[in-house]
Amino acid sequence: MHCPFCKHIDTKVLDSRVADEGGAIRRRRACVSCEKRFTTVEQMQLMVVKRSGASEPFTREKAVAGVRKACKGRPVSEDDLACLGQQVEDALRASGLAEIPAHEIGLAVLEPLKELDEVAYLRFASVYKAFESVDDFAAEIAHLMARAADGELAEASTEQ
Repeated sequence: MHCPFCKHIDTKVLDSRVADEGGAIRRRRACVSCEKRFTTVEQMQLMVVKRSGASEPFTREKAVAGVRKACKGRPVSEDDLACLGQQVEDALRASGLAEIPAHEIGLAVLEPLKELDEVAYLRFASVYKAFESVDDFAAEIAHLMARAADGELAEASTEQ
């Protein structure tokens, strides 16, 4: 690790702590040459493997950009999108994989988006799942309605 002050190539670690609920390590360092202190944060870099086989670093904003289009005109705030982006990244990191196939990102988006806004979910799913007909929409809506009915039944049984 190079010192950010004097660019000397040797530093020593004074303290290490877990950060971001285990997703990163925060290290307090000191330069052996100029003796100035600085902090570094180490985090596993998630890589996205595209269909072409090319890899690129995962960016939360890129994942949220497609969701933002699906949410256009819906009552979904930027804060909601930021939370969804965090949920997606957390789910991907929880998989323990350093390289994530691109289609897995879409799968990781679907469930939190379904909870956030069902219309935006249908818009996103129609592109992601490549709906080809009205029947595809009808089947997905039927699935959402069945899930909602199951939720209502669960609520009714807990009230009794």
